[in-house]
Amino acid sequence: MATPTLIVRAHAKINLSLRVGPRRLDGFHELRTVYQAIDLHDTLRMADRKGPFALSCRTPGIPLDTTNLVYKAVEAMWRRLARAGEPRDLSIRLLKRIPSQAGLGGGSSDAAATLVGLNRLWRARLRHDELVTMAATLGSDVPFFLVGGTVLGLGRGEMLQPLPDAPSREVVIVHPPVGIATADAYGWFDADARAAAAATWVDTAASRVRRTDPIVNDLEAPVERRQPVIGAARRALVAAGARAAGMTGSGSAVFGLFETRRAAGGAARALTRAGWTVFATRTLTRTNYDRRAKPVPRARAAAR
Repeated sequence: MATPTLIVRAHAKINLSLRVGPRRLDGFHELRTVYQAIDLHDTLRMADRKGPFALSCRTPGIPLDTTNLVYKAVEAMWRRLARAGEPRDLSIRLLKRIPSQAGLGGGSSDAAATLVGLNRLWRARLRHDELVTMAATLGSDVPFFLVGGTVLGLGRGEMLQPLPDAPSREVVIVHPPVGIATADAYGWFDADARAAAAATWVDTAASRVRRTDPIVNDLEAPVERRQPVIGAARRALVAAGARAAGMTGSGSAVFGLFETRRAAGGAARALTRAGWTVFATRTLTRTNYDRRAKPVPRARAAAR
C-alpha cells in the first residue's frame, strides 16, 4: 500500500486596509485590518514516513528547524494530541512561491495549512474553532488563513470578523529586492511618532472593503522613508494601470488592483525588471478559498 500523501495549498494575503493603533501592554499594537486572500500560494506535500519528523524545502534561506512556523505547527498539533516525545513519522516538503519578509503572510499561511493537513492526515478530528485557537498561538496572521476570503482583523489581527467578499479583482504583486522584518516596520512607525495620531486610528476599515481607492496602510509611510523602492514600486503599478496600489502588511511587497486579467497580465510584463519579482494573481472569495485550500490526496491534486 502506498504511503498516504496529502497536498495542501497555502495561499497568500494582502491587506486592503491596515490601521495601526496604540501599543498595548503586551508590546503589540492594536490593529484594524482588512485581510484579503489571493490565489498566489505555496504548496505542502505531507506524508506518513517512519522516523523523526523531516521538513524539506529547496528555496535558499528557508529555515528547516524549530524556527520555521511549519515546524512549530507540527509541534503544536503533536502536543495537542498528547503524543509523547518529539514529532515523528511525518515528512513535509515545502514548495515556496510566496516571498519571505514581504507582508504576504507566507509563513503564517504555511503554518495554517500544516494544521489543516495534519488534522486530516493524523485523523485528529479537531473542530474548526479548536484549530483557530491553536493557530493564534503561532502568530497573529495564522488564524486568518483558516478562514480566507475577506475578513476584518482586530486586536493583533487574530480576532476575526468575516465580511462580505470584496468584488473579485485581478492583482499584481511586486516584490522589490528587499525584505522587511515586521518588528522593524513597527519600530519605524513608533520612531516617526505616528502613534501620536492614535486617537484617529479607529477607522471604518470594514466599510472600505467595497472601495478600491484609497488603500490605507499606516506602516507604508515609515517603511517607504527607509526603503524608497517601496514608493517606486507603488508608483510603477499606478503608471501600469492599477486602479489602486499600496504596500501589504509590513512590506516589502506592493500590490495593485486591476479590473481585467488582460490588464493585469500586461502590467506584470511591463513591470518585470532587474531585482523585482512580479506575480499576476487574483483575489479569492471565501467559497473559492475553502475549495482550493482543502487538503487532497496527491493523485487528486494533479487533476485540480
